[in-house]
Amino acid sequence: MKIRTIEPFILHLPLTSDSISDSTHSITHWGVVGAAITTEDGLTGYGFTGTHAHLASDRLITACIRDCYGALLVGEEADDITRLWTKLARHPSLQWVGRAGITQLALAAVDVALWDLKSKKAGVPLWQYLGGARTDRLEAYNTDIGWLSFSEEDLITGAARAVEEDGFTRIKLKVGHEDPNADIRRLAAVRKRVGADVRIAIDGNGKWDLPTCQRFCERARDLDLYWFEEPLWYDDVGSHAVLARSTSIPIALGEQLYTVDAFRAFIDARAVAYVQPDVTRLGGITEYIQVADLALANRLPVVPHAGEMSQVHVHLSYWHPASTILEYIPWIKDHFEEPANVRDGVYLRPQQPGASTSPLAASFERYGKSLG
Repeated sequence: MKIRTIEPFILHLPLTSDSISDSTHSITHWGVVGAAITTEDGLTGYGFTGTHAHLASDRLITACIRDCYGALLVGEEADDITRLWTKLARHPSLQWVGRAGITQLALAAVDVALWDLKSKKAGVPLWQYLGGARTDRLEAYNTDIGWLSFSEEDLITGAARAVEEDGFTRIKLKVGHEDPNADIRRLAAVRKRVGADVRIAIDGNGKWDLPTCQRFCERARDLDLYWFEEPLWYDDVGSHAVLARSTSIPIALGEQLYTVDAFRAFIDARAVAYVQPDVTRLGGITEYIQVADLALANRLPVVPHAGEMSQVHVHLSYWHPASTILEYIPWIKDHFEEPANVRDGVYLRPQQPGASTSPLAASFERYGKSLG
């Protein structure tokens, strides 16, 4: 199954709201930036990373796919994923300028496309190709109802709707106001509305410093929070370790980490309780599996960050024994041949061959962007 072509693409897909914000970002669209890899026998695999739909930076990713990785892949055997991942990730010219950021996002798109190809060739969904499902039930937690830009009234209404109408028993709310007391009030109001049985996680997106986080956690200790995600600057292992020792709220992180080595540093420091790898930043599925296995070896749960809106992670979470629950944000699901769907708070297990990464032709036509 030799590789014939690698074609990058950019889609800018609208959100379910006109715009959303967390503590550090505001966006109106989600970027699906990826690669279509076609073999000599005519089979095509798709992979993509997730971005904030900034066209200039998205074009840097597609240029890396086309001009750097494409030249190294044409004529190669698409089945040789581990060897190809190493060839791209450790190539001297790319390692010198990369190892994180744009080159890793581009590598993620390529690697996922290769796994999509391999499971399509086998005629089975990716979770089955990897070894089969470990469970028949993968619970979802709803993030899309919890944005920091939502008013307190809308936050309460959205949380109640997710629980009472859509069947979610888990939700995640954003925090990170300049005055953390505002977040305490919002969280208390939601907790009062949804009751004690709903599991509420929170996400700070790296906004606060250590003293602010410590004061916040002290005030929030009676709200029964499931985890505090990215409370501090993403790479600050030491402060996360101090915070983890000073609060009973478990720490979750990983969406901004690009290597298994970065995860190992946090795990070794006992600075994380919920491990959150993301195929879109880890260079794809190949290194994601290494991170998930590392978490399992340390008896820590894996709860992926859904940079690809769970199209791929639903396969990995159904399969990997360290996975417990999975994030749900429904921004892009209607643009794929097999969308990542949730019913009564539980993910439907994918059934089509591949990694659920094949975009609809109509979405390419309507939302595709020029590569420049």
